[in-house]
Amino acid sequence: MNNESSLNNVYLNLRGTPCPVNFIKSSLAIEKLDFNQSLTIDLDKGEPEKMVLPGLRDAGHKVKVILDEIDWLRIRVISSEE
Repeated sequence: MNNESSLNNVYLNLRGTPCPVNFIKSSLAIEKLDFNQSLTIDLDKGEPEKMVLPGLRDAGHKVKVILDEIDWLRIRVISSEE
């Protein structure tokens, strides 16, 4: 897992991470966000995409696809908690 932080963004690379581990890691990373931070996640398409995006949205977070590649995508998540 590769984690990098910038000023207001946290990066999480979950490519190759199986379900439901990728959803759990995403949720834990969101819990650690400070106010005004976002989480950028690289995620495989297929089952991870179908599980993580709706799961995060159902939890009340804003999720936006910012890069859509052939076999993976990059999403930006903004926590519902301030």
